[in-house]
Amino acid sequence: MSKKALLMILDGWGIGDQGKDDVIFNTPTPYWDSLLAAYPHSELQASGENVGLPDGQMGNSEVGHLNIGAGRIVYQDLVKINRACADGSILKNKEIVSAFSYAKENGKNIHFMGLTSNGGVHSSFDHLFKLCDISKEYGIENTFIHCFMDGRDTDPKSGKCFIEQLTAHCEKSAGKIASIVGRFYAMDRDKRWERVKVAYDCW
Repeated sequence: MSKKALLMILDGWGIGDQGKDDVIFNTPTPYWDSLLAAYPHSELQASGENVGLPDGQMGNSEVGHLNIGAGRIVYQDLVKINRACADGSILKNKEIVSAFSYAKENGKNIHFMGLTSNGGVHSSFDHLFKLCDISKEYGIENTFIHCFMDGRDTDPKSGKCFIEQLTAHCEKSAGKIASIVGRFYAMDRDKRWERVKVAYDCW
């Protein structure tokens, strides 16, 4: 191969509105500027439907990495599950049917564990609501929700609002909040057992 190309991924780098809050625009970037001056370049969108997310959904590093070089839109799991919830096909998902049928037939409890926020990176609030609705449809007597509070992909002070929304939905659907823990503990990715143990012991 006589000509080579280098793919560089700069997480968090982007083209803003050039206002006073645009850190990249207001910071000296001589090398970056020299690249733009010397070589052809273009811009692309890195959020919403352009990268397989719902319209208006903020992009993130995982989504960017999946789409770069794909040559097509890579539809994210978030969109696929949203569609399944909207058209009702989630009710035919074999894993959903298997889990809820087993719980119903054997008098077992259902436990939902995951982020309780609308961050859209690792979870979706709407999906949790739908699972509560499915639990009600199956007539599951005990549905317990173990909330991982976000504060990273959403406002650090937004948790109270999410809990209030979830509580209101459970009152007309199914589910009871059984535990609340922060993602710092429940979703630690640095293999720090002393953190995870806090969440583990709660369950």
